[in-house]
Amino acid sequence: MFQEINYKNKMLKTYEVFNQELGSLRTGRANANMLDIVKVEVYGQKLPINQLGSITTPEPRTINIQVWDAANIAHIDSAIKKSELGLNPQIDGQLIRLPIPDLSEERRMEMKKIIKSMGEKCKISIRNIRREANDELKKLLKSKEISEDDLKKKEKIIQEYTDEQINVIDDRVSTKEKEIMTI
Repeated sequence: MFQEINYKNKMLKTYEVFNQELGSLRTGRANANMLDIVKVEVYGQKLPINQLGSITTPEPRTINIQVWDAANIAHIDSAIKKSELGLNPQIDGQLIRLPIPDLSEERRMEMKKIIKSMGEKCKISIRNIRREANDELKKLLKSKEISEDDLKKKEKIIQEYTDEQINVIDDRVSTKEKEIMTI
């Protein structure tokens, strides 16, 4: 039977992933979450940095990564340089220091575009979940498991939840843009 709660949960999970990605964007202050989007190719798979070393922020503008296996230092260094974070790692033995430079006006505008793009991708995912729910409802109507009235009610519920999630995403995008633009 159709469960709109399943689709609500899918939408919430989509938003959670989006929120994590936003948290990883650089705002001018050191934040260990910035490295969450960086995946390192080691041991035949892609792993997040936090599974290869300890991440700390000893100062507001510095992130330290204490790498556990010295063989991974070059891989981590390379992955950070290839990422869109714009950071330049400094290697000191098994410690990688990441100084966080001030955001230039140009970089802030670039970040705004990235944030908008992330928000748009999340909204597309939410709409795809809505379409998936509506398709399931139409199949149930065809097989006479639900009535026309039930179809309309459930479509309305799904649409309301979709609109609610898209508003939450828009709010989060504008909050993050303000945070980026604040010097």
